[in-house]
Amino acid sequence: MNEPFNYFNYFTEIEEHFQRARGTSLFLLSPLDWALIETWKNSGVPLEAVLRGVDLAFEKWRAKRSRVQMVNSIAYCTQAIMTEAQRMADAGQQKTERPDSQPFPDAELRRYIEANAAAIRATGVSEFEAVADSLDQIAADLPALSADLEALERHLTVLEQRLIAMARARQSEEQALAARRDLESHLRPWRSKMTAPQIAMLETQFLDRATLASASLPRLSLFYLR
Repeated sequence: MNEPFNYFNYFTEIEEHFQRARGTSLFLLSPLDWALIETWKNSGVPLEAVLRGVDLAFEKWRAKRSRVQMVNSIAYCTQAIMTEAQRMADAGQQKTERPDSQPFPDAELRRYIEANAAAIRATGVSEFEAVADSLDQIAADLPALSADLEALERHLTVLEQRLIAMARARQSEEQALAARRDLESHLRPWRSKMTAPQIAMLETQFLDRATLASASLPRLSLFYLR
């Protein structure tokens, strides 16, 4: 990659790279795919390791004499990605330099944060109002807060976890069971290819995403500013 690594482009870079490797730019990633990418991000897997792993997995797939099915999930690339992550860690490349310049203009950050506050209020749920108020305050305090994007990201993550906890408390038993069934249907083909810790983290991320989606709540992390 010729451009400096933008830490907050993790999701977009992986999505676009997987689409190119698959040769189908209109292919949409599944909820499992997004949850899996999030587990890699949270585990500190370098972007470069993911991109290399995707390439290697597709090279191996194309080398097969018999290719019965297309690769329909980024989960297919998990083993190659973990191998690349370990190789980079062994070579002392785990940490990736980040650019000194800010990846987002303040105006873009403000629009994103204000849009998320508006989306939370649009649910009409009074319990969520405090989180929307906190987002309004963050937007008002820019550009001071944008000088430290990692601190801003931690603040947004705390607010997102509050939203998840409140939304989950409002779920019916049937909604919770439906989310679990959906998780199992997506995860079943890949369980044998992942470690227990990977599966546990993936389940958490999948269910968190499903909880927010079922309540029509946005993701707040800067990783979703696209």
